[in-house]
Amino acid sequence: MAAELVEAMNMVKSFRVSDLQTLLASMGRSKSGLKQDLVGRALRLVQTEYSPELLKNVRQLYETRFPKASGWLAARRPEGVPAVSYTTLNTSPRGTAQGTDYLNGMPKLAAPPAAEVKLVPLPFYHNLETLLPPTELIAQNSEKLQDSQCVFELTQNQVDQIRNSSELRPGVKSVQVVLRICYTDSIGVQEDQYPPNIAVKVNQSYCHVPGYYPSNKPGVEPRRPCRPINITPWLHLSTATNRVTITWGNFGKRYSVAVYLVRVFTSAELFNQLKHCSVESAERCRERIQDKLRFDPESEIATTGLRVSLICPLVKMRLGVPCRALTCAHLQCFDAVFFLQMNEKKPTWTCPVCDKPAPFELLTIDGLLSEILKETEDVEEIEYLTDGSWRPIRDDKEKERERENSHTPDYPVVDICVPEANGHSPAHSSTSQSGKSAPGVQAAATGGAGSTASSGAVVDLTLDDSSDEEGGGGAGDSEDTEDSQDSPAPKRGRYDYDKDLVTAY
Repeated sequence: MAAELVEAMNMVKSFRVSDLQTLLASMGRSKSGLKQDLVGRALRLVQTEYSPELLKNVRQLYETRFPKASGWLAARRPEGVPAVSYTTLNTSPRGTAQGTDYLNGMPKLAAPPAAEVKLVPLPFYHNLETLLPPTELIAQNSEKLQDSQCVFELTQNQVDQIRNSSELRPGVKSVQVVLRICYTDSIGVQEDQYPPNIAVKVNQSYCHVPGYYPSNKPGVEPRRPCRPINITPWLHLSTATNRVTITWGNFGKRYSVAVYLVRVFTSAELFNQLKHCSVESAERCRERIQDKLRFDPESEIATTGLRVSLICPLVKMRLGVPCRALTCAHLQCFDAVFFLQMNEKKPTWTCPVCDKPAPFELLTIDGLLSEILKETEDVEEIEYLTDGSWRPIRDDKEKERERENSHTPDYPVVDICVPEANGHSPAHSSTSQSGKSAPGVQAAATGGAGSTASSGAVVDLTLDDSSDEEGGGGAGDSEDTEDSQDSPAPKRGRYDYDKDLVTAY
């Protein structure tokens, strides 16, 4: 046992970085760090967790690295450890072993179960069947541009599912065959990631691959949305063999490809799921508010209320269906309908309030805020109180506007240039007595006493003292008429105003 342990440690010391990463990943260990860190981690793994399975993985990697030493290693294989056969890139394009994943016409090396690549589930795509499990793209030569092929066949049941499915839009079925590409990494789940210079040909026809998002910021490179590629329109919808050719750039990174039969959902269908399955009750929301506002003796600042806006931060409109992620610490919500529509077009699944991940499975509808939105129509902000209640918040401008609307009296607009509007009449002019006071003031006083149309005194500002004295000395209508015909035009006031434009309130 000691000799085998020393032999395994010597093998590990001769590994490259990729071999060390593969070994650590197969045993569930971290594969990040420099080479010396990886070597030390692998040696500790061999010393502390020595087992036949670990020895088999070490031998497999060593024989792949040094094929000539395989005979010597087989001679010294311990009892109970089965012999493992390996193939290299020089093997025949067609393998004979059953259950082996083929790509580029070459058999893929059997990997331990821990090295299986898993793709992240997508909310808008529900997997119905796996047509091709994740299989690594293998470079045939040292060229930077590689072509890899994979083949699969549809069953009659799968063909019927595609043909009988509804249409999302004209010519696009809801049941599709999609191609997904990701990094070859066995740790965690992998997101879709395209290799450089990607092109996909299905049965001798190139299919559409999503392009780059334009960037409005200077100096920022456009970003490419990596999502499943719909290859259904170019497939043989029969039991015939379908051949997919993937052109990709070989720049040192490892990629895997998979083909699935999926059911595609729309944002409206996801919203119905959210509305029926993920609604937080109003009582639970009040408990959450009370927890946030509970007095903390260790805190120097006591919080007596939390303000929440009723405007969606995404579209700057009033919230329709308030929603947030369960992992978010804030009470501010965003509109669920707009959030799902935006992620349908450009999937980011990021909270617009705190910029943290907000996946669909963690979204919830705020039941308390939904009730508040139904009770208020003209309120844009509320404040939660310590007992779980709430009150509307109105800004100063709105308060001032309401105060003006409720206290401003209604005064009629009176034109001081019209004698009848100021209480004057021909009878008043003919029977008025001459005096020291201005006739304009006297007429205003007469109008204030006898007229009910105006509630305040109105003064004719267009007449001065000199014109008042001349006009007030007449004895009757006939004399006034004669004087007005013979005498020149009366003097204007000290300020030459246009009578037709002067009004008083």
